[in-house]
Amino acid sequence: MTSKPPIDPVAAEKAALRRAALDRRDEIPAEHRAAAAAAIAARPLPVPVTAGTVVSGYMAIRSELDPAPLMRRFVENGTGLALPVVRGRGQPLAFRAWAPGVPLVTAGFGLLEPAPEAPEVVPDVLLVPLACFDRTGHRIGYGAGHYDTTLAALRAERPVVAIGIAFAAQEIARVPANGRDARLDLVLTEAEVIDCR
Repeated sequence: MTSKPPIDPVAAEKAALRRAALDRRDEIPAEHRAAAAAAIAARPLPVPVTAGTVVSGYMAIRSELDPAPLMRRFVENGTGLALPVVRGRGQPLAFRAWAPGVPLVTAGFGLLEPAPEAPEVVPDVLLVPLACFDRTGHRIGYGAGHYDTTLAALRAERPVVAIGIAFAAQEIARVPANGRDARLDLVLTEAEVIDCR
């Protein structure tokens, strides 16, 4: 007879917080979503950039705050853009160069990503989707650990800035965290810029 693995209390708490946060996010009206994305993009860029800076964004899915207006602002300021590519569970994300208007291909889970022939790049700044966050920079994502693994791998090689993109309603008092959880440097909401460093 095989025994069940022990229940991880942190994982269980995160799952409950994730469900509640995604329910709250789903209730945000479409007009507020568009206004929030515009408000974030209208501010000065949250980090200094140079012509060689590469910013990894993402294509919003479900009820995520759309980072496209902010991504366009980065491009207007001379940065290169990249989008993440999922390589498999437990593996860091790869990043492929991309520019607005270049067609994307559909990958697993309905995610859109650059075509395989797009060159791989290493980002300096990552825009990170999330379910919820706290003011210490901890976040709850979707449970696969892709960004935690990726940030750990990138930060082992060089400094990178991780910026959470969220609606103010996604903030919670405390995210239960463990040693595998990578912290965000900043969180941008429609209401404010939260510096977690």
